[in-house]
Amino acid sequence: MAAHLLRRSLISGGPALLAARSAFGQGYDPTVPGPQSAAADHIYELEVRDSARDRVIPVRIAHGARRMRMPVILFSHGLGGSRHGPAFLERHWRARGYITVFLQHPGSDDTIWRAAAPAERRAALLAAATPAQLVHRMRDVVAVLDALASWQTTHEHRPLSERMDLSRIGMAGHSFGALTTQAVAGQHAPPAIPGTWPDTRIKAALVLSPSTPRIRPAAEAFGRVAIPWMLMTGTHDGSPIGPPPDRLGVFPALPPGRKYELVLHEAEHSVFGDTALPGEKLPRNPQHQRAILALAMAFWDSTLRADPAAQAWLDGAGPATVLAAQDRWQRK
Repeated sequence: MAAHLLRRSLISGGPALLAARSAFGQGYDPTVPGPQSAAADHIYELEVRDSARDRVIPVRIAHGARRMRMPVILFSHGLGGSRHGPAFLERHWRARGYITVFLQHPGSDDTIWRAAAPAERRAALLAAATPAQLVHRMRDVVAVLDALASWQTTHEHRPLSERMDLSRIGMAGHSFGALTTQAVAGQHAPPAIPGTWPDTRIKAALVLSPSTPRIRPAAEAFGRVAIPWMLMTGTHDGSPIGPPPDRLGVFPALPPGRKYELVLHEAEHSVFGDTALPGEKLPRNPQHQRAILALAMAFWDSTLRADPAAQAWLDGAGPATVLAAQDRWQRK
């Protein structure tokens, strides 16, 4: 199946908007927040202990007040991040009826730069961006998934354990977290990396600021991805610590079948975070976060909820309603 490329300006109203709504069915709108009050949400600050590695993984888990089993979305932060961001994604997913599980990876989290003098912070970040840390991150994901399954069996951490639908798990990540997501959700893993990859409990992956590997061709790395992937990047999505990686080489290497790519015009690396990063020069465009929320939400609804209206929105005129003229959207 050939990839479909879309460049459209924002539709603001009138007959074009009505036509678009009829094209993706029943007025489905992934930008609308859920009906729940934030005051009714349940938020847990927990720790997952991986005794095999003598490692503690902090997690922030949140869900709304719905008394039903909900799909689960794991999130892996970028280099120097934490389980507390990006908040704009967590709030929207939680309000739309998902359980969010934001991991914090020791050794590549915010503690590595907070403990360093300002002049030494970049070096501290570079020192943490290693293959060994990536392997730790991959195994963190497995440890957290194992813990969620254990909690559900033992009914630990009620009402969380009673609301998780572990047959519907999505994985997302930004930057180093994108590499983590790629690695556990279908990218070919070298035999030297311990574990069984991909982790088949993950049913869909959202990859924010993806990267191609430097040691093997992209087609070899991504040619066997079997689950839906959505990639997001920007035309100025560089690296805060080194040369910009190849963000656009992943999508062409993916096999067809529910694979998507969004490229936001003049968006920098921090577009997927809550605030701009030091050294970034372009003004942040609020329309970008709206597009990110809408496309990601439709992706989760279509893959984890099997919502036909969400799938029709993605495959039809829906993306055009949230993209600007020079943004690029592809699917295959």
